[in-house]
Amino acid sequence: MARRERSRREKLDVAAREARSLVWEHRHRLAGAFVLLVIGRLCGLALPASSKLLIDDVVGRGNAALLLPLALGAGLATVIQAATSFSLSQLLGVAAQREISNIRRRLHAHVIHLPTRWFDATRTGELISRVMNDAEGIRNLVGTGLVQLAGGLLTAVLALGVLFWLNWQLTLANLVVLTVFAATLARAFRRLRPIFRERSKIAAEVNGRLGESLGGVRVVKAYTAEPVEERAFSDGVERLFDNVRRTMTGVSAVTAGSTALLGVMGTVLLIFGGRAVLAGSMTLGELVMYVFFSGMLAAPAREIASVGTQLTEALAGLDRIREVLGERREDADDADLEPVAAVRGEVEFEHVTFAYEPGRPVLRDVSFAAAAGSTTALVGSSGSGKSTLIGLILAFHKPATGSIRIDGRDLTRLRLRDYRSQLGAVFQDNFLFDGTILENIAYSRPDAAREAVLAAAAVAHCDEFVAGFPDGYDTIVGERGVKLSGGQRQRVAIARAVLADPSILILDEATSSLDSESEALIQDGLARLRRGRTTFVIAHRLSTIRAADQILVLEGGEIVERGTHGELFARGGRYRELHDRQYRFESDRFVNPGEDFTPEVAGAADDSATPRLTPPESL
Repeated sequence: MARRERSRREKLDVAAREARSLVWEHRHRLAGAFVLLVIGRLCGLALPASSKLLIDDVVGRGNAALLLPLALGAGLATVIQAATSFSLSQLLGVAAQREISNIRRRLHAHVIHLPTRWFDATRTGELISRVMNDAEGIRNLVGTGLVQLAGGLLTAVLALGVLFWLNWQLTLANLVVLTVFAATLARAFRRLRPIFRERSKIAAEVNGRLGESLGGVRVVKAYTAEPVEERAFSDGVERLFDNVRRTMTGVSAVTAGSTALLGVMGTVLLIFGGRAVLAGSMTLGELVMYVFFSGMLAAPAREIASVGTQLTEALAGLDRIREVLGERREDADDADLEPVAAVRGEVEFEHVTFAYEPGRPVLRDVSFAAAAGSTTALVGSSGSGKSTLIGLILAFHKPATGSIRIDGRDLTRLRLRDYRSQLGAVFQDNFLFDGTILENIAYSRPDAAREAVLAAAAVAHCDEFVAGFPDGYDTIVGERGVKLSGGQRQRVAIARAVLADPSILILDEATSSLDSESEALIQDGLARLRRGRTTFVIAHRLSTIRAADQILVLEGGEIVERGTHGELFARGGRYRELHDRQYRFESDRFVNPGEDFTPEVAGAADDSATPRLTPPESL
């Protein structure tokens, strides 16, 4: 319990420091706004202050000459107050929205450079919530909220001074009430802040689940899992409602307390103020003026309560923003690393071990060399470590032990952005963005000329299906490319890799969504794409394995065999075993080993994916 309390206080301190830093950054604008606010609040005193002169001098003593200048002065002060109020909203409101936009950009720029393992552990919907929603509360720090709080305090101090001047005994009584209210308010804010923070967390989780269910709606429908998703979303919404209910109760209690404060102060004023007038220690004008200034003292108290709640919510948002920005970017050390002008493509693993979780290695003491321009096929059952090995080449992960060398240089010593600019990849999921076919192909080289994009598309045989669309290459593919078939998406992904013109090419089940006829059409394109490039292939069809310069057979995270197709097949080891088992599973006819062998020797593209219907030994 003590440790949790200490951790909570440390977070509060960090958030408070960040809030102070943010305020300091905008100190000049806030200072100018405060000057405007002081002018406005001072002008706001004119109308209640004139009440004493109106009642005692104009009405009581019949001084009619004072009426016009009194009215004009009060009217001018009101106009100035309105002008300063408008200027404040423009100066601070727009500035607050600009700061929110800046923080969102900063968050997105940071998040997009975080390691892939961070994304593996965080829901997309939660990330969206953090980027878009958590920054909203900032407007209460650099916008009108903080200035209103300062203005409320200033007004309260000024009003308190006038009230002491008018009747110090009555003011002391009201001050006792205010002190009790302030203490209650501070306690309420301490309790509300963690609830506001929890609300942001719950909202992010609900958004994450909603994003998953909508993104995977075909899986949901295929398994009639609508009730499951309904229950999951309903539970999340109910938790969110419970949190909102508690925050509303707390905020309502604060508001009710401030209203009760007015009632108590009004009661005190009626009793003691009425007696003071009857006793002759106060004039009627002074009592009316006292009533006005009492309202000016109580109104800021309500304003402080409201703004204080908003600031509490803002600090909770800063807590969550700090958590994200505190995550280390994967390119944080790039400035100190070696630049990469060009890559020949020589890749070497030296005793590489890697684990996602400590004590559970996925790759164990893996060593091999791939010469520049060569093709290496990765073979093995599902979960053997193929996709993990590819992830290491793509620098998505770093080895726990051992080293990966690119052209003789340690990969961890190379600038990440420079290195990845030399890579091209075609993944099994063929992710496309919601744009045109042309834009998705050009994603790897946004500055490429249209002619170059079309040439890359021709290599991947995209022309054949694009010609059937009225808008051609300007056809919108929809979210994740949903308007295209799996094979069409795969061709677009291949064209994207062709346009990138990489030195090192990754083909992770690059033809898995193509039928035999479509695959035959693009094999020449893949052959041209591989030519002169270091290529790593995960594929379940022999057409992309047979021509490999070397085949690595992985089992349990270790390389158990290596060689060419002919060498491994003749050896009669694990590679031959996988071939024979799948051959018997898929066909009753005899297949010559050099012709139409389609083993599950590469397994699934994703080590964690659901395996295909192959014999247990080859999964």
